[in-house]
Amino acid sequence: MNGKTSNPKAWLFVLPVVALVAFNALIPLMTVVNYSVQETFGDNVFFWEGVKWFEQVLHSDRFHASLGRQMTFTAIILAIEVPLGIAIALAMPRRGVWVSVCLVLMALPLLIPWNVVGAMWNIFALPDIGLLGRMINGLGIDYNFTQQPIAAWFTTILMDVWHWTSLVVLLCYAGLRSIPDAYYQAAKIDGASGWAVFRHIQLPKMKRVLTIAILLRFMDSFMIYTEPFVLTGGGPGNTTTFLSIDLVKIALGQFDLGPAAAMSLIYFLIVLLLCWVFYTLMMRGEQQ
Repeated sequence: MNGKTSNPKAWLFVLPVVALVAFNALIPLMTVVNYSVQETFGDNVFFWEGVKWFEQVLHSDRFHASLGRQMTFTAIILAIEVPLGIAIALAMPRRGVWVSVCLVLMALPLLIPWNVVGAMWNIFALPDIGLLGRMINGLGIDYNFTQQPIAAWFTTILMDVWHWTSLVVLLCYAGLRSIPDAYYQAAKIDGASGWAVFRHIQLPKMKRVLTIAILLRFMDSFMIYTEPFVLTGGGPGNTTTFLSIDLVKIALGQFDLGPAAAMSLIYFLIVLLLCWVFYTLMMRGEQQ
């Protein structure tokens, strides 16, 4: 006997959540699946098309270009925010009144709605009236994110780093605070350097929270829509038209519901597959 008891009635408290998830996720998903294999011209009249839309999307240069931009953006975001978040978490105080101050400052960007973030940075980066735009142009650098592709990418990445690095910081800081002082005392007795402490104590102990941070930032950055749409509208041209923005253009702008539904399912499977790959690689050897 392990002393544990089970209460089958506890599942009754879970059933409302299961029903809510089924209503909010499964029913819309099945609707998208229905549209992805059919064609409609209105009046709720459908014509069977099979896998035609999936083939069209997978062979589309437009989809490949959007996917390439999306994966490039996500890779850059992860390469910047994860190391930067770890560094800031390591630099934050462990005791004293400054702990609360730092935690509040780190949490502030996460409290701002996504559309407000895009609007803020749109005004902030305007070359004529924006503080960032005027400062960069004042340094002799020609900067205009509304017309220059490189400037648009730079501004979008800078905006996302400002908005979401705090999430990585807070998760890493929580992981660092959970490490017992005995580990640090033993390392001090052994004369371990700061790098040795980070490599052999802090980084391994942060592995689980880092896995969560990377998965969350990957999913958020791969599905980003509101911030770049408000900031650049996907421009100039299609420079910052990521998968999510392109999907909305196809579904609502062109009203091509069949291709849009097929693209959304492919989009979902890509996110699911890459999350599984990330999780498998991060947790490799965890059971050993």
